[in-house]
Amino acid sequence: MLIDLQIHSTYSDGYLTPTQVASFLKKQGVKIAALTDHNTVGGVDEFLSACRKEKIKPIVGVELHTKFKEKKFGVLWYNFDHKDTELHDMLRDTQVRRKKIIRRVLEKLVEHGYKFNIDKTLDMYNRYAPINHMVDEFKRLNMKRIIKEQGMSDPPENLLIQAYFKNKKIGVVHNSFVSLERILKLKKKIGGQVILCHPAKHDYIRVDDWKDLKSKGLDGVEILSPHHSYDSIMYIQKIAREIGLIESGGSDFHRHEGSTYLIQNAWQYYRIDSKLLKGVDRIIG
Repeated sequence: MLIDLQIHSTYSDGYLTPTQVASFLKKQGVKIAALTDHNTVGGVDEFLSACRKEKIKPIVGVELHTKFKEKKFGVLWYNFDHKDTELHDMLRDTQVRRKKIIRRVLEKLVEHGYKFNIDKTLDMYNRYAPINHMVDEFKRLNMKRIIKEQGMSDPPENLLIQAYFKNKKIGVVHNSFVSLERILKLKKKIGGQVILCHPAKHDYIRVDDWKDLKSKGLDGVEILSPHHSYDSIMYIQKIAREIGLIESGGSDFHRHEGSTYLIQNAWQYYRIDSKLLKGVDRIIG
């Protein structure tokens, strides 16, 4: 059975609405899916409704940047009470902190002579402020200068993020983190499963760390991800089964790439079959 347990919409850094995401997933043959927008559950209700209309089983989800001791990584959280006020307070705190971080970098860019309507753009995002959408606007307003500086007619998003939004001479946009202890404490109240998010993407495959995380309440790890090589998938699977972690998978879908690219999204070449993931039934039922 095809599933997708990591998807993003316009409520964070995706480019499709939750309804459009559900329609896209239906066309891929997905039977169970989770919307996991960053630091917000604002799109969950729309996604739940849209999925049910498309005969897809929806899973409540969110993606959070978290820290534990000296480590920083991402987690996916499923099947919790998304109406809980304490949860909303925690998410709102991360949203406010992130906006302040992005504002400081945008102000520095303007000081360096780049064009950007900071207030107007940030006001468009009353939940999660997405760096990729900021890059889109920055590129639109400063295209001639960017082309001259980068020596490319259409520089890719990642290059622009590194050159202008993670440039120590200007400022660095970093994530607004939540302590894992806070997340796991809240999980005891509102339920669900907390999963380590695409760990090989950021080279976070540490057996002792994972054992420690499990002892604190981590439930599982994302194995199947377009961010993972075959070798890392096999290695993560081995660790997960030895430790006893739920195995999960997701496409990390954000958008169709557009332009003249032949590969528009991971679903053109990538499938997540639930039968390959031990323990995933604890998430998908």
